[in-house]
Amino acid sequence: MDVGGTSTRVLVAELDGRVVGRARGDGGNPVAHGAAAAAREIGDAVRAALAGLDPARVAAGVLGLAGGLVARPEFGPLWDGLGLGAHPVLVSDVLLAHAAGTAAPGGHVVLSGTGGMAAEVRDHRVHRTADGHGWLLGDRGSGVWLGREAVAGALATIDRDEPPTGLDLAVTAELTGPDGPGDDPRSALIAAVHAQAPTRLARLAPVVLDRAGAGDPAALALVDRAADHLLDTLALLRPPGSALPVVLAGGLLTAGTPLAARLRTGLAARWPDAPLRTAGNGAGAAAWLAARSLGRGTAELHRALTA
Repeated sequence: MDVGGTSTRVLVAELDGRVVGRARGDGGNPVAHGAAAAAREIGDAVRAALAGLDPARVAAGVLGLAGGLVARPEFGPLWDGLGLGAHPVLVSDVLLAHAAGTAAPGGHVVLSGTGGMAAEVRDHRVHRTADGHGWLLGDRGSGVWLGREAVAGALATIDRDEPPTGLDLAVTAELTGPDGPGDDPRSALIAAVHAQAPTRLARLAPVVLDRAGAGDPAALALVDRAADHLLDTLALLRPPGSALPVVLAGGLLTAGTPLAARLRTGLAARWPDAPLRTAGNGAGAAAWLAARSLGRGTAELHRALTA
């Protein structure tokens, strides 16, 4: 199970790699949705994935949960109610991301989505993390960071009494909608940002990345800064010359974005011997970790489940 704030993905597989069930549901993160709602969503997705199968045959399971390890939700009654033959083990989403990118027991993860962080994995366990401190204290190079910096740039243009162009216009349009900013764009931008949850600034990240792809100098400069922040975060955990794999994770790095391209260039320059991987199927990675707990976590099975 790969459970996030916006979606829940479940995959059921035999130990030979044959997938016998899949399901997808809405977000099941207990931090974002509450424990009761999360349990309902996860339970519905598991039932759908196990349709036509005997749940008692489940020999092992893994649930990767974004942010949920802080509260350590108690899912035991849920597993009992579903009749599972084994209770799934709860792991962090960053460990799941590592397993979704490589079968190696150790390496590093760089993640940029709504938030941003890096992690060091040893023997299939998260050993250390850097950043991931949230929008107020960190998450540098993340979607929220890109959005905040883009708005700050638009406001600086207004403060300099310069006409907005390119990225500034695109950000203003995204925030103020079809009615536009009116006669007081400064106040309109500030009001639009403060009227929503801070993490909603991440919706501006695609605007920045689209403008960067079109060659906008301001957007390209933001992408460069974001990549440098992520590289510096990783360097807090990863020694120079390391040849361990690096897995790129999160929505801003797993797609072919300008940020992912810029980060790959920086990684190759700092760690030229490191294999670079992209996180694949998270639910498949969870199934592979479950198989590994049964002594069946082969590289071949990893390729079959995470592709």
